[in-house]
Formats: sequence, structure tokens, C-alpha cells
Amino acid sequence: MIWPQVWRAWAVAASIATAVHSQQTGNNPDWPRWCGKVYEAGYPNFDPGGQTLPPVPVTGAPLLHVQFQPRYSLYLDSEKYGEFVVNAELSQFHGTSPWPATNSTTKWANRLIFSINLVFSDDPLVQATVLANSTGNVFRFELSRLGKPSLSPIKVSLYGAPENGTPVFQATTTMLYLPDKKSGSVTRIDNLKGGLWFKNSASNQTFEPFLPYGFYASHDGFLRNNNTAEIQAYADLGLNAMVPLTIYKDSPDMLAYMDKINLRFMYNLREGYKNLSYVRENVLSARDAESVFAYWSSDEPDGWQDPFTAPHAAHDLIKSLDPYHPVAITLNCQNYYFAEYSAAADFIMEDVYPIGINATWSKWGTECNITHGDCGCDNCEGTIQDVPDRLDTLATYEKWLGLWPKTKFHNPQSFHGQDYWLRDPTVGEEHAMNVLAFNHGARGVISWVWPTSGILGKAHGELATVVTKPPVRDFIVGGGNPERIEVPVQWTEVVDAAYWVHPEDQRRVLVGVVNGGYVGVTERVEVELVNATKIEKVVWGDVKWKLEAEKLVVEGTMPALATSFVIVNLRAGWAPT
Repeated sequence: MIWPQVWRAWAVAASIATAVHSQQTGNNPDWPRWCGKVYEAGYPNFDPGGQTLPPVPVTGAPLLHVQFQPRYSLYLDSEKYGEFVVNAELSQFHGTSPWPATNSTTKWANRLIFSINLVFSDDPLVQATVLANSTGNVFRFELSRLGKPSLSPIKVSLYGAPENGTPVFQATTTMLYLPDKKSGSVTRIDNLKGGLWFKNSASNQTFEPFLPYGFYASHDGFLRNNNTAEIQAYADLGLNAMVPLTIYKDSPDMLAYMDKINLRFMYNLREGYKNLSYVRENVLSARDAESVFAYWSSDEPDGWQDPFTAPHAAHDLIKSLDPYHPVAITLNCQNYYFAEYSAAADFIMEDVYPIGINATWSKWGTECNITHGDCGCDNCEGTIQDVPDRLDTLATYEKWLGLWPKTKFHNPQSFHGQDYWLRDPTVGEEHAMNVLAFNHGARGVISWVWPTSGILGKAHGELATVVTKPPVRDFIVGGGNPERIEVPVQWTEVVDAAYWVHPEDQRRVLVGVVNGGYVGVTERVEVELVNATKIEKVVWGDVKWKLEAEKLVVEGTMPALATSFVIVNLRAGWAPT
């Protein structure tokens, strides 16, 4: 989160970064640019390049787009079963062959008959069928069929065909089957539901759902004090995660204390991630920590227009040294080489900072638009709606590109300054941005930057205390992507609602509702939930709700920036539509 003018202040020391202008991505790499766009006065406007665009549809019959992934990003040899998730979606954009029309009435009609095989031996792990145009199909197999566990990825392939045997469809992927760890931590990503699962000694070496909520923490302003009481005070707010802006060499006592109190952290590599010797040294220091849950390899490589090879090389080295933890990167740009940069991450963080900015005219004396300027929030409107818009945009790019969706985190703004951001967010804005982020698919929150104002620290802690623990945690981590609910009011552009179905009880849903506007909504606000029977509990927020004719209804005015999480019970066997 270092921005152009700050970068210049230490450019001499960061010789690696200033020496790669000829390797930077985009157009006119020798000019001062951010997200590929010039931002200083005196330079002509130009197309920065790197845009992700909608795909061109094929003509004729839709294609069958076959994809599959292991249910979890890793399995351990202490487990008996693994699972694959198979998608067989009909698409006008992605796939190799059209799905054939058929008049068959057999049990195989309109089904893809497939086998998932180990590449090195061609042994089948799963043999089954799925309906054409279906997704999220889960198939179990015995992990022992993979052979001995290994630290290297195992290649697997899917071969499938309709009942007449043509055409043949194929997809490939890799999976990790690792020796279990008896000390230290392990984190895996649920490729079906999107959440993280974590285990260490504090969890009795059992995987549990994990929703990280915390801050990036300054070294100079916080960690260098070497005061573990300050770490304890941070955790006592209810925050369960941190990205310490330090390394073991500089802060061994502080990181050791995080292990002691089970304050989980993402290990920071951003300062030297292009130096693979630096990466190696630090991963070897961190990989057996009790509380490490991920690595942060690079910060806004798209904003800095780093060479594509840099985050990829760091990712690959990290995973070779420590396959037990995922790697994250932070993307800053709204539309700049998304595919190339996101491919270097196991999960993606976005850092939309929209509060207190001038979204159209920059401190550099230039306008801000899709081809020019830097106003502190790329292609933003300067409202809290920029947060859900960015998460939706990243998900849309994945659909356009035909990619398996990656887990997303939101990095909230909890600061001001640098002549971009004139003020801190208010408590209401902070809560609204974060609940909106959850409503639009975020599975974690890491705010920039600690220490922050006391009121914002407390505000984050209050929300963290609710969302990081059951029952809310289990809905957001294990309930899959939130489903949108249209709210039929005049203020529909700012009243946002979504629901999650409980992973183990389809009769319970969590509903998140946000008034993202700066005035109260006096019009009746109602959220339709087919087959709703009662409000189980309002778990967050001061809005008063009642249930009328299968609709959640606000009693009175919905205040400006109001946020709510409500658990609602449904009739057995039903889910909302």
C-alpha cells in the first residue's frame, strides 16, 4: 500500500524496483505510471493496455466447459477420503466442443460419463456421471489410492464423453497429498465453498473454519516496540488475524507471542519478494510457526506494473518450500492484467480505499479516468459502493476468462493522508464497507493499517467478534457464495441484501443487509425469504426486524449506513429462492 510519491522517497534504496522499468508491463514503461496509466501532468493520455474484456460468443450450439478441482487445496495422509468437484457447464464462451443434442431416453441421456485418473499411472480415482450444464458436483475417493504422500503436486486428468462416446472432453489439474504435520499449522482452501480451513496445536490438530479479520500492522509504529502487551491488547479487541509488516529477523519475540496466544498471521514478504534468496530465507523461518496461515508475497504488483514473472517466481518458490500454506497477493487496479497477476496467487486481496478522495481530479494536477491519472482508488466513484463493485468485477473477470474462482479478501481503508485520502472512514462507513464485502463474496478482512484511531480499532473488533465465531463464521466460510436478494425499494442501488445457507442445516440462512447510503430509508424495506418461518436471532446491528408473510421487514426507518446480520429459520426441506 505504498503509493507513488512515497515510493519516490525510497527509490534509491529499492534499486531492484527502479532497475526494471524496461521489464514493466503495459505501454510507455519509462513514464511515471500507476495501473499502466500516467498520473503526472505533462504526459499525454494513452491506452494503458491490459484490460480484461468480455469474451466473444461462439455461434451455434453451446460448448461444454468441463472443469474440476480437488475439494480442498491440500489433503493430509492422516485423512481417509478426498473429494473432487466437477463442473460441466454449457457455455457460449468456453469449452472445446459443443454438447451434442440427443433423443435418447436412457439413464445416460444428457450426462457426461467421465473418469478422473492419475496422470503418472492412469489409475482411475473416480468414475461417475454428471448432468450436462451442472456445477458443484462432488465425488469422494480413498486418498490411499494416490500412493505415498509427497510434497510435490500430483497431476490428475478427467476424460469424459456423452453416451455415444463422442466428442471426448478433457480437463487437467493438480492436487496436494501431503505428510501430516505434528507441529506448526496447516491452512487449506475449500475450492467448492471458498473459505479457509486451519489447524494447529490450539485446534487439537483438527481443521476448523477460519475467517481472518484483522489489520496490517506497522513495524515502525507498532511492532518495533517489542511490547507483547500491545499484541495482547490488539487480540483482546476480538481481532483474530494480522499481517505483521516485519520479518522474523526483526521481530522474533512479537511473532513468537502471536504463536503463544494463537493470533494467526499472514507472513509478509513484500519488501523483498523479487529477491528469491530473501524469499527462501524468510519462508524457512516462518513455515513451522504455530500461527502462520498464509504468505503475502506481493503488494499491488499490478499498480507497480511489476514483471509478470516476479510474483509467479515468488509463488512457485514459496509453495516448493512450504506447500502447507497458501500464497496471497493484493491487487489494486480495477482492470489491468488481471489474469496475469492473479494467476500468481492462491487467493486474492483487493484494497479499495474510496473514503475522502477526489475521484475525478488528482493531487498531481491531472484528471482521473480509465486511461489517465491516479486518485488513490483506481477507477472508483469515491463511495462505499466501490467495495462491492470491485469484488463483483473481479468475479466477473474470472467468469469471462473461464477460470475457477479464487477466494477473495477485502482490505478496508482505516487511515487517511498522502494527499489522496482527506479523512478516516467513520465507524458507519467501516461497518458498511465490510458487510458489503461479505455480501459480495469476501472470506476475510485485513485492514490498512494498525495502529489506527481508537474508535476504528474498536469498531473493527466489534464486527470481528461476531463474524469470526459461530454461528456467523460457519455460514460465511462454509455456506458457499452469498446469493443476492433484490430489495424492491426506491433506494435499491444502496440497499444491499444477500444470504448464505448453513452448510449442515438447509433450514437456516444468514441474511446480510446494508443501507449503503448516507440518509435513512423511510420507505418500507422488506427482504423476501420464501418459506421463512421465524427470526432465530439478530446477530449484528441495531436495525429492528420482524417477519411478515415470509418477508424480513424493517420496523420503521432503516438508518443511514445501517448493517445487519439476521439468522432466519425456514420450513424443513426448503431454501430461499
